[in-house]
Amino acid sequence: MKKSFFVRALPAAFAAALALSSTPALADGNHISYKTTTVDGLNIFYREAGDPKRPTIVLLHSFPSSSHMFRDLIPKLAVNYHVIAADMPGFGYSDQPSIDTFSYTFAHLTDVMDDFLNKVGPQKYSLYVMDYGSPVGFRLFVKHPEKIQAIISQNGNAYDEGLSAFWGENLVPYWNNKNAETEKKPRALLTIGTTKFQYTQGFRNAENVNPDSYTNDQAILDRPGNQDIQLALFYDYRTNVAQYDDWHAALRRAKPPLLAVWGKNDPIFIPPGAEAFKRDVPDAEIRFLDTGHFALEEDSDKIADYILVFMKKKVG
Repeated sequence: MKKSFFVRALPAAFAAALALSSTPALADGNHISYKTTTVDGLNIFYREAGDPKRPTIVLLHSFPSSSHMFRDLIPKLAVNYHVIAADMPGFGYSDQPSIDTFSYTFAHLTDVMDDFLNKVGPQKYSLYVMDYGSPVGFRLFVKHPEKIQAIISQNGNAYDEGLSAFWGENLVPYWNNKNAETEKKPRALLTIGTTKFQYTQGFRNAENVNPDSYTNDQAILDRPGNQDIQLALFYDYRTNVAQYDDWHAALRRAKPPLLAVWGKNDPIFIPPGAEAFKRDVPDAEIRFLDTGHFALEEDSDKIADYILVFMKKKVG
C-alpha cells in the first residue's frame, strides 16, 4: 500500500512544487506556467503559456517522454498562440495509477485527454502530435472533428508505410503472440540504451541533444510499476494500426489544414509516413529536417518557424 501511494503521489508533489513557483502565463507573454488539475480522479500535470484569447495549440507528447519534450518549443509558439501541453497518465508529473486500477490503452488515454481539454477550456484547438501523441490526437480528431482547427504531425505516424523495420523486429511478434518470450524485446526497449538511442540516432550531431531529455525520460521509466504500464501500451499499440483506415477516412471528410514536419532520419517512423498524408489531404504541407526522432532537440527553431507560418496562413 505504501509503495502504491508513493508511486502515485510523487509526481503530483513535484507538479505542485512547480506550480507554486510559477507566475501567471501572461506575465511576460510567453512565460510557461506549470499546473496540475484533477481529471477523472487523476492529477494531470500540464504546461501552459500564451494568451488564452488567441487560438490554442495542444501539444501531445511522445513515448517515453512527457510535456518536458516541448520545453523549448512552447515559448516560441506562445508569442502568437495559447499553448497547452499535458503529461498523459503514467508519464511525466501526472499520476501513475497501477495497471490493476487503470486501463492503459490508447482509447482510455484519449478519453482522459478529452476530459482534460474539456476542463481547461479550449472549445477549438490545433493539434501537434508526435509518436504516442499521434494515436491520441487522431482519436480525438475522429471523435471531435469540429474542434480541430489544424493538425501538425512531427514524426507522428498514421500510415503503414511510416512504420520502419523496428516494428516488425520488436513489437509485431508480441502483438501476434503475447508471451514471456515475445515480451523480451519490448521489455528491452525500456532501458537507458534504447531511450538514448531515440534521442541521438539520425541526428546531425549528438552533442545537440540536451542529456536532460533522455535522463528525465529514463527516470520516469524506472519508477516502480512503470515498465508494466509501458508494456501494456506497447501491446495496445496494435489497435492504433488497426484504426488507420478510420483516421484516413476522417481526414478525407474534414480535410483539416495539415503540416507534417519530419525528422527524416528517424529510425522508428520513416519519411513515407509523412508523404502519405497527401493521399488524404492533398493540400498538406510536408517538411523534412536532417535530424532524427526527437527533432525538437536539434531543430526547435526551424520547427517553430514552420508552425508559425503555417498557423498564420491556415488558422490566423
